[in-house]
Amino acid sequence: MPVIQTSSYRAPCLLRNGHLQTIYPSLARGLAPHVYHRERIDTPDGDFLDLDWSRVGSGKLAVLSHGLEGSSQRHYMVGMVKMLNRSGWDALAWNYRSCSGEINRRLRWYHNGSIDDLDLVVRHAIATGAYHTISLVGFSLGGNLTLVYLGSMGKSLDAKIQKAVVFSVPCDLAASASELAKLKNKFYMRQFLKSLHVKIRQKMELMPGTITDAGYGRIRTFKDFDDRYTAPIHGFRNAEDYWEKCSGARFIPEVKIPTLIVNAMDDPFLAGGCYPVSAASNSRQVYLEMPKSGGHVGFVLFNKEGSYWSEERAMEFLRQENL
Repeated sequence: MPVIQTSSYRAPCLLRNGHLQTIYPSLARGLAPHVYHRERIDTPDGDFLDLDWSRVGSGKLAVLSHGLEGSSQRHYMVGMVKMLNRSGWDALAWNYRSCSGEINRRLRWYHNGSIDDLDLVVRHAIATGAYHTISLVGFSLGGNLTLVYLGSMGKSLDAKIQKAVVFSVPCDLAASASELAKLKNKFYMRQFLKSLHVKIRQKMELMPGTITDAGYGRIRTFKDFDDRYTAPIHGFRNAEDYWEKCSGARFIPEVKIPTLIVNAMDDPFLAGGCYPVSAASNSRQVYLEMPKSGGHVGFVLFNKEGSYWSEERAMEFLRQENL
């Protein structure tokens, strides 16, 4: 579809900076933890996924996928769930393997191409028989995962899945990894690696001798981490092979339902191919919106409802007919 040339988002005057937009919500949004109904489902390989439901008794459901080292309680997930519920939608915020507060049982955990887990969640939701309409909403890694899933499924996607909205998507993983390796993004990189290290150590305790963190302090970038852990554990040759096979941009031509990608131009995590103008322009279903500001999963607004622009934009797209 034609690229959306003019975005409605206007950043607050004191937050017209990508780094501020990225950091502010985590520190100052002030959303209370959401009260979900948790359901644990088993995976075919003997692991588990924790699904957090927020129901209002609707026949419409949105399945939410979080970002790297996120969970159903991250501010952007809670904000979107609250918006969906107010708008008459049920919400299912699923937690990736190792992200629900309990380390998963298998050596594998999650990555940008874990579409088998997303498919399991979606099929589980469909099997309830409660929903005539399902949409997918993804943030950051979860947005990329959503694109990979939709493109991989193509025409075989269940007809109940009608739309998707994704925000701050590193859909060119190599470009995003290169951007995050820069000195200006050292803070974010350090935080991600610190969080991932905790899980490596938990897996060491769970399965001694299978995985080790020896020399972990020498890991400085996602290339280092993905070469050592993500790629070999999940069947890729190396980081570059993983990035190539799991970058959402390459799946855009096969997406068969109306899908909105929103990537801010000042997102400190994104660069180059993460703004897939050509692919979106040649697609019949994918819309690309690139606000000048918004940071990474930011899009801050100040209003009496406490909602952010990303949440309002998602509902606008989900309600829009004749796409």
